[in-house]
Parts: sequence; C-alpha cells; structure tokens
Amino acid sequence: MQADFNPALTKEEVLRCPLCRYDGKTVLVQTDEELESALEELSGESFLGFDTETRPTFKKGEAYPPSLVQLASEEAVYLFRLQKISPDKLFVLLAREDVLKAGVAVDNDIRALRCLGDFQPAGMVDLGKLAARHNIAQHSLRGLAACFLGVRISKSMRCSNWSQARLTSKQISYAATDAWIGLRIYLQFRKFGLT
Repeated sequence: MQADFNPALTKEEVLRCPLCRYDGKTVLVQTDEELESALEELSGESFLGFDTETRPTFKKGEAYPPSLVQLASEEAVYLFRLQKISPDKLFVLLAREDVLKAGVAVDNDIRALRCLGDFQPAGMVDLGKLAARHNIAQHSLRGLAACFLGVRISKSMRCSNWSQARLTSKQISYAATDAWIGLRIYLQFRKFGLT
C-alpha cells in the first residue's frame, strides 16, 4: 500500500487501483462467551475500524435490523453476529468516548443499531465527512482506500444475506476488509494531520 495520498482521484482512477482484502486474524463472535472475550481483547484499544452489515431489502416498506457489527484493531477484526449475542455490552464499547471508531456513513449505522438497544454513541468518526471537510474528492470507503492507500476494495458482497445462519467465507472476508480498511484510512488521516 502506498504512503502518499491523492485527494483528487476520479472514479475511473479508483477502479484501476489493485484489489486488496484483509487476510489477518478474524474472530467471529457468535456467543455471549465469545463476546466477553472479544470485548476484553478490545478493551485497551484507542482506535478501531467500524462498520455494520444488514440484510438487504428488495421490496418497498421492507426493513431488517443490522446483522453484523465489525470492529478492527491493529491485531484482529471482530465480527459480532447481532442475532446470536446480547448486544448491550457491545453497545457499552460503542458509547466509549475514549475509543475512536472510524467508518463511513456512521450516522446510518448508529441509527439502525439504536433500534436494537438504547445507547449514546461516542467517539465515532465518519471518514466521509472528514474527507469532505478537507476537500477530498472521494467520500466512500472504496474511494478513500484508493486515495489514501492506493488500493481498491471489493463491494461484491454488500447485497448478500447477512442474517443467514452461517456466513460464507466471502462474506467474512468482505466484512473484515471493510472494518480493517476503515482503520487503515483513519490512521492515514492522522499521519497527514487531517484529523
């Protein structure tokens, strides 16, 4: 991945960037015991990549709650299956002001999560809004990955069924990559003094 960034990349230039995916440690959190362990491992982090996934809707008036919360640290990416755990303890982490959670369209993710439990989010950083504030042409996760890291991430699994009983290896890779790349982009914003 490159060290410099290009704040004026076009969509065509983004599509020419090499494809990149996360291939590090991924932890699938599907029980309350696994939740406790994951939160313990994340307890000392200062910065996390953040994203959610929701089963897509194809009919007017249809809506589903979020199925997955992804949090990426420097060491691993944690995928929290919301239908299989009690999310209240996860929401405590999302409400911690001392842990910055970076992603794109964070307001939409939080609004959807608050349908599952009442919590006051804190420490959330929207990379798209941060990019707009600094006149960076791209505001999407894919566009910012290209601008800051010189890579392209796949969005092919976005419309898959995130609430199915078992996630596929492609879904797991996709979800982990989105949170991991959010953390990498945020660290680049910091490196270039743009936070």
